Amino acid sequence: MTAKNCIETKDLVKTFAGGKTTAVDHLSLTIEKGQTVGLIGADGAGKTTLLRLIGGLLLPDAGSLSVCGLDPVKDKARLSAKIGYMPQKFGLYEDLTVRENLEFYADLKNIGRDFSAMLAFAGLSAFQERLAGKLSGGMKQKLGLVCALAGSPELILLDEPSVGVDPVSRRELLKMVKSAAGGKATVLWSTAYMDEAHGFDTVIVIDKGRIIYQGRPGDLAPDSRRFEEKVIELTGGYEQKESPVAANFSMPPAKCEYTVEALDLVKRYGDFYAVKNNTFHIRKGEIFGLLGPNGAGKSTSFKMMCGLAKPTSGTARIMGTDIVRNASAARAHLGYMAQKFSLYPNLSVRQNLEFFAGAYGLFGREGKEAVERMTEIFGFARYLDSDASELPLGYKQRLSLACAVMHNPPVLFLDEPTSGVDVITRREFWNHIVSLARKGVTVLITTHFMDEAEFCDRISLFYRGRTIATGTPAELKNETGARTLEEAFVNIILQQGEQTA
Repeated sequence: MTAKNCIETKDLVKTFAGGKTTAVDHLSLTIEKGQTVGLIGADGAGKTTLLRLIGGLLLPDAGSLSVCGLDPVKDKARLSAKIGYMPQKFGLYEDLTVRENLEFYADLKNIGRDFSAMLAFAGLSAFQERLAGKLSGGMKQKLGLVCALAGSPELILLDEPSVGVDPVSRRELLKMVKSAAGGKATVLWSTAYMDEAHGFDTVIVIDKGRIIYQGRPGDLAPDSRRFEEKVIELTGGYEQKESPVAANFSMPPAKCEYTVEALDLVKRYGDFYAVKNNTFHIRKGEIFGLLGPNGAGKSTSFKMMCGLAKPTSGTARIMGTDIVRNASAARAHLGYMAQKFSLYPNLSVRQNLEFFAGAYGLFGREGKEAVERMTEIFGFARYLDSDASELPLGYKQRLSLACAVMHNPPVLFLDEPTSGVDVITRREFWNHIVSLARKGVTVLITTHFMDEAEFCDRISLFYRGRTIATGTPAELKNETGARTLEEAFVNIILQQGEQTA
């Protein structure tokens, strides 16, 4: 290994299932010290496996690997002291407090317990005694980063650290990492956000366990939008077709002016308002986006409007039916895809489909046909007898969507349906969503991808439980003088933060 390189691999191979599945396929790469490198690719491309091999958490089947001048197989203990690693699921102990998690990692790395500077920088100083499991998504990500960055590692491995995080928090995470690295540490950052990847020194595109591009992002495309298109081309392309999901939908004429209404919704926990007097109205066939920082009250609003959480006051109506007075009748009009998949992990794909078919009143031949239709549309045939917990992330999301639409509901609630999935899968999902709206299905959706939010007819921006702005994407950009919706989002949120500080 040359002195200027932090990572070198030669013909690296890793297989699973007794050699039947190849995750990393004769992969060779070099990464120089001090670089910030983006790792992108489709779900199941081998990104996580590569990070685990580099971190010494998996043993390669073949090939050579040198990390920080050490062999991860022979020098695992010495190497672990040089690496900070943040896995996809944060690596946190949710039943420990913020401080207890930090103390645990400090003891593992044999470093001091003075976390005051990092806690202040991450905005977690006031939450040291809070259980990690009670933190918002953005706070969990920041805590996971602080744990990974403890001890000033030479190599920082981050497996999708910004998944499910709002644009403001994503910028804060990136700032944290760059500040901690200081131009000296090497950073390998797996991401599903193309704008994020376009800002790194180098980007590696991996597909089916092989590198198909390594170089400067600007050499592939001058801006993040065209960069995304190039990545799609490199990984096989995406041909937009008529959505087979929407083909089965036929919506009757609307019997009321608004198909979805939130009327002064309030959800209070003690003195804390998760949702405060939110009101909005959505018409048939409209795609209405709820945007906001992590912890703004979006998912809580979803749960109240689905009848899964009782409002402290106020109500919601679905197709004219009051959700508080008649929750079961209102839910009959709904298809709901929750943020955490809504699946039963220990049931097979087939069993999940059959269960939700029955839950939505599809029995006998009708239920069997619905299961067969969803299996064909979403390509579940090879996974039918696999547990839902064993599915790749993209297929978990597809299964959740299939369970939400199989009964042809007139209203769809989708809570971050594309969180963490690759760019081609996101295109596939939005093709279904837009096509369903054209058929007259009303869609209420949350997302942290601002390019996706551009597909919404209207957007309501939440902050600290309140609605602070509502309008079309164009209106929100014009009101703030922003070129992009992400800029508008950040400007509005930062302005609100200054006003309430």
